[in-house]
Amino acid sequence: MAGGPPPGNKSDPGALDAWKLIPANRRLIAGLVLALSNFMVVLDLTIANVSVPHISGNLGISLDQGTWIITSYAVAEAICVPLTGWLADRFGTVRVFIWAMAGFGAFSLLCGLSVTLGMIVAARIGQGLCGGPIMPMSQTLLVRVFPPEKRAMAMALWAMTVTAGPAVGPIVGGIISDDISWHWIFFINLPIAAICVAGAWMLLRPVETATRRVPIDKVGLGLLVFWIGCLQVMLDIGRDHDWFADWRIVGLAVMAAIGFCVFLIWELTEEHPVVDLRVFRHRGFSAVVATQSFAFGAFFAGVVVVPQWLQTSLGYSATKAGLVTAGHAFAAILTSRFIAQALPKVDPRAMVSLGVFWMGVTSIFRTHWTSDADMFSLIWPMVAQGIGIPMMMIPLTTMALSSVEPAETATASGLQNFVRTMSTAIATSVVLTVWGNAQAFARANLVGNLHDGPTRASLAQIGMNAQQATMMIDQLVQKESVTLAVNHVFWVAAAFSFVAAALVWLTPNIPLTRISGGAPPGGH
Repeated sequence: MAGGPPPGNKSDPGALDAWKLIPANRRLIAGLVLALSNFMVVLDLTIANVSVPHISGNLGISLDQGTWIITSYAVAEAICVPLTGWLADRFGTVRVFIWAMAGFGAFSLLCGLSVTLGMIVAARIGQGLCGGPIMPMSQTLLVRVFPPEKRAMAMALWAMTVTAGPAVGPIVGGIISDDISWHWIFFINLPIAAICVAGAWMLLRPVETATRRVPIDKVGLGLLVFWIGCLQVMLDIGRDHDWFADWRIVGLAVMAAIGFCVFLIWELTEEHPVVDLRVFRHRGFSAVVATQSFAFGAFFAGVVVVPQWLQTSLGYSATKAGLVTAGHAFAAILTSRFIAQALPKVDPRAMVSLGVFWMGVTSIFRTHWTSDADMFSLIWPMVAQGIGIPMMMIPLTTMALSSVEPAETATASGLQNFVRTMSTAIATSVVLTVWGNAQAFARANLVGNLHDGPTRASLAQIGMNAQQATMMIDQLVQKESVTLAVNHVFWVAAAFSFVAAALVWLTPNIPLTRISGGAPPGGH
């Protein structure tokens, strides 16, 4: 893989017509390779979540220790995503993409072969480091592969992988762990990685970007690792340690805040920053990223809460709960083509605002769920939500790259994906905390207003003693309090969706045709 692109391609890598270097009959295949690679990486964000009990039992570790399998991947990926611009500048976008895919496959193999906690955590860190650049670089390469009139459709394909991955992950992970073996949640990456490496090597080399020897910002890199590591660990363990009631959480929060502030100052004053934060000078990009943070955080609330509620309270299997949760993904995939076709004809801000507002409305539909709801009552709001997802994801992805200079494409893509990753992590911790607190509040209200005399009498008539009656009533109260807490979470999600629907209008109306192949990516 060290051969690089064919001679002559680097002479004008930033030309707006870089897509002409790939024959028309190969562009679709190249786009599918890039979408598949991104889907695999996003899938691995959640595929291991439902497998942690299986992995923990097999390795002889506790469930708390098993969560490091998830945390290690998330931290490594979050650190590497914003480095995309620098990596593309230094080594070339296609070359880094190919090596990252190969590394992801190799570390997936090591994950599946792991026999100790230390081994699988180390392999998951390697997975995260390799997977981080794949998301933004696949996005950047799609821009370089397709002509301007096809880029909205290409972004639709890419955006759907981001949406479908987290929803499909728990389904695939649950089926494999239950019916085969947890090792195969990692082994299934091997053929996909091989296909993507071969496809990228054969199809993408003509659109390789120029490289230049950019100094390594060692201080900036160290600060990035420090503050993201502190923040991610704080988010992962905070709920189990009562958040800021524990001195360890306070310490991690202080270190993350100080590290972040020093990181900002250093990167904004460094001549060759490892993460070029100057891209936020574009008002459109900043507004898009802010909108995405609120909207994606609100969307992820359902992805986090619904499958847990269905399994713990309603008795759904992991596979069945995953199918309900994935209802939005199926609808989004079906509608994405029409959204991409309509995008060039309408104001993208209006499309985003309408899509996010509709997602807020569907959240309100779910504030009326009950503990005896049938599967149709649960799945139709999820499917309805899926209609709004491509209206949010596709224009936001396209607007972000339209708001920056061509040379800043890779950096903008990396930062956009970084903010999305961090907003997902923060939303997960916040949602689970809000849900837990709402459960306690709802339970206290139910117990305070409970008149259980008639219920106890009815249970006694069917042969239950006092202890059995108490246990049954307690289970009913718990079930109802969890359901009421789910309703509360969706009220909060709706509020954040409506804020995001308004926030997008801070973006100037930039023509989407401004997106170019852009090079050299990185914009340092």
